[in-house]
Amino acid sequence: MGKYAVDAKKLLDLVGGKENISAVSHCMTRMRFVLADPDEANVEAIEDLPSVKGTFTQAGQFQIIIGNDVASFYDDFTEISGIEGVSKSEAKEAAGANQNWLQRALGVLGEIFAPIIPALICGGLILGFRNIIGDINFFDAAGNFDVANGTQSLADLSQFWAGTYSFLWLIGEAVFHMLPVGICWSVTKKMGTTEILGIILGLTMVSSQLLNGFLVPTTPADQIPVWNFGFAQVRMIGYQGQVIAALMGAFVLVELEKFFKKVTPEVVSMIVVPFCSLVPAVIITHAFVGPIGWAIGTAVADAVNWGLSSDFRLLFAAGFGLIYAPLVMTGLHHMTNAIDTQMVAALGYTTLWPMIALSNIAQGSAVLGMSVLQKHNERAQQVNIPACISCYLGVTEPALFGVNVKYKFPLLCGMIGSACAAMICTGNGVQALSIGVGGLPGILSIRFQYWGIFALSMLVAVVIPFLLTLAAGKKSLTERDLYDKKPALKAEATTAEVAPAEETVPAATETVASETVPEAATDETGIVHALIAPIEGTVHPISDMADPVFASKTMGDGVMIEPAPAVSRVVAPADATVSAIMPNTYHAIGLTLDNGIEVLIHVGIDTVDMNGDGFTCPVKQEQHVKAGDLLLTFDQAKIKAAGHSAQTAVILTEPDDAKDIAYFLGAHALAGETEIVTYLAH
Repeated sequence: MGKYAVDAKKLLDLVGGKENISAVSHCMTRMRFVLADPDEANVEAIEDLPSVKGTFTQAGQFQIIIGNDVASFYDDFTEISGIEGVSKSEAKEAAGANQNWLQRALGVLGEIFAPIIPALICGGLILGFRNIIGDINFFDAAGNFDVANGTQSLADLSQFWAGTYSFLWLIGEAVFHMLPVGICWSVTKKMGTTEILGIILGLTMVSSQLLNGFLVPTTPADQIPVWNFGFAQVRMIGYQGQVIAALMGAFVLVELEKFFKKVTPEVVSMIVVPFCSLVPAVIITHAFVGPIGWAIGTAVADAVNWGLSSDFRLLFAAGFGLIYAPLVMTGLHHMTNAIDTQMVAALGYTTLWPMIALSNIAQGSAVLGMSVLQKHNERAQQVNIPACISCYLGVTEPALFGVNVKYKFPLLCGMIGSACAAMICTGNGVQALSIGVGGLPGILSIRFQYWGIFALSMLVAVVIPFLLTLAAGKKSLTERDLYDKKPALKAEATTAEVAPAEETVPAATETVASETVPEAATDETGIVHALIAPIEGTVHPISDMADPVFASKTMGDGVMIEPAPAVSRVVAPADATVSAIMPNTYHAIGLTLDNGIEVLIHVGIDTVDMNGDGFTCPVKQEQHVKAGDLLLTFDQAKIKAAGHSAQTAVILTEPDDAKDIAYFLGAHALAGETEIVTYLAH
């Protein structure tokens, strides 16, 4: 009987029994369930199991956070349940059964847009800066600052700013005018077909041979160039900024390639498949689906704009502000990126995105309220403070999964504040030039004439959730929530009944940005231990990692390393024994240091989905390694091509086993050389 047999048996009952499990798999830290009826899972009781560190649901999968020992837990669970595990890709496919056709479609749309979002955010900031530099007349004819009666911009007064204004459009044009290229590439990548063919299709949609799509509405019909085939004419128009037309054209290409791969003999497939897929796809795109997609995209943009400018706009805004955070939790929020981008292409602005920024701010403000309520709970503050900061900067997952969903009422308070702010914003017709940073810096993407009302909306998004959370928390939070007087039980204590632990307050964890080892009370040996960087790159707080489980410190405390370009090696941070290797995927490795401290190194975010492509692991489980020995290799290009981040987590999974921990942040660390963590072992 395994050491997790007791918890595994309880978990089987708590998820609804064997008959409620459609599929089960695991990654390096989590059990991943696809449940026939997710509502049958007793989430509260599951989270009370000693070996469970948290739960969340995403993309149809119910995920239970176990930690480094998840492989052992998984083995015990499958033995007790009699359920045979499946691969990650099979579990992901089975998760689709928990979603209706609309959820699956929106999920695919979200996965298509996810790799493009960083470029869209960057482009939004670029347009915001250009707006300030060249489109706002801050100065009068004499060059004096006069916003009310200004006739000149910074670009009018200064050759430097004029040059900057012109230069920035190089990037802005690449992002928004060439958007179909990115969309076609992302569709082919998502659907598993040839990505370069998608790129070429996208390039044909924005070719300089065509009339620029942004000029089509103002060009007389008889002046639009055409391809004349004698029996038919096709308009030579570009699809700059068009989203739906690009999506439709890309899916035509995908289906053609899949068809010709099936019917073409392997010996000639390299010649036949690309030609027979790409050429018809380009013809169909420009002659048929492109114009249809253009019409649909314009209709969608007009419909949303009508909803946000009609007599019902306050009701529309309240509903959207209320539900946006839950959409983020399901992953369906990416659908709004397509609508925003289409609105920018059709109208030159979007009135939807400002409400998204306000929703993020509202959820961050709810966490701020929790931080005030839990000011005496150091363990909670280690999650609250970084989650609040990241939320205010536009990354909401740590706040949602790490705090607001856990306590429930902060989520609702944030939703109410978001709805109130959205009504003020939309009621006054606030317009954004494009998608921007979805938090406090988002004001840079707002048209200048709306800055005042958007600032008021942001104030509402800060104040209302904060006050509501304070009021609700005083009634809802227990003494344990406020002071953390009862520490969590360790996973190793699951084989027998455990007596309640004595009430203690955990030791503080110190975070420093210095190369100096801090003074600390010595342990029995008086030795200050250190972890050296397992990978070359810039060291950040773990709360900066774009993964809610790691960022919320559910798995433990540590650092995130942003790998330097071309880095491909992961080395041992100290003398240790390899305690866990993720079989087949090799994207993560667990170590037990010679002093007993457990460390997890996890390369990339969601890289488990790559099934080992681009990863190698030259060491074996139970092998002893020295500091600096090679543990893993990885291919950054493949990680990025798969749409994932290469951010690497270095986690002390049981930080209570150490004291006076110091993290050295901000520096560029060299693998096998630079100290990134120091601590005293108990």
